[in-house]
Amino acid sequence: MRLLIVEDSAPLAQAVARHLSAQGHAVDIAGSIAEAEDALAVADYALMLLDLGLPDGSGLGLLRACRAAGDATPVIVATARDQISDRIAGLDAGADDYVVKPYDLDELSARIRANARRGQDAPSPVVELGGVSVDRARRRVFRGPEEIRLTQREWALFDTLVGARGRVLGKPALEEALFAFDAEIEGNAVEVYVSRLRRKLGAEVIETRRGLGYLVP
Repeated sequence: MRLLIVEDSAPLAQAVARHLSAQGHAVDIAGSIAEAEDALAVADYALMLLDLGLPDGSGLGLLRACRAAGDATPVIVATARDQISDRIAGLDAGADDYVVKPYDLDELSARIRANARRGQDAPSPVVELGGVSVDRARRRVFRGPEEIRLTQREWALFDTLVGARGRVLGKPALEEALFAFDAEIEGNAVEVYVSRLRRKLGAEVIETRRGLGYLVP
């Protein structure tokens, strides 16, 4: 998944980004409302982690503006403000979840997965693809009783295709799911990961639409 962290504390943002990147997510960081607006204007995110106290205004203002514009991207508010009134204000502004700093990174990862699934309208985390079962909640793939081990990047690409099942995703969309803004992208990276997935899961699991992209039927 591609995620946006809106946080003005660079050390905290980088620590969270490292943790999430190690799980195969593409993570962008914005240190202000202006930077977040720029990022949201050019990329589609599976989820935004939003601090409230930003140098150029309140994160609630950004959240309200997103919702007013029809942006349904799941948002987890992450802040040191722990009053019930603050939580209510965040949820009323359109947040999907609320965590208080300092938070546990593993719990944050679980909340991100849960909220992103809800944003994709995927109530069941287990998807059956012929002889392949995909447990999206636990990030595990099985062919019959055998578990197929995927690398973090392989999982990120495959989960993106599964989440868009039946729709063709072009190379730019898949690159967005795999790489952050500042990452160096090799020209054939998507093709390489698709080839690896086909070797592990079977050639029929991912179809090619020549000139358009790939899909999971």
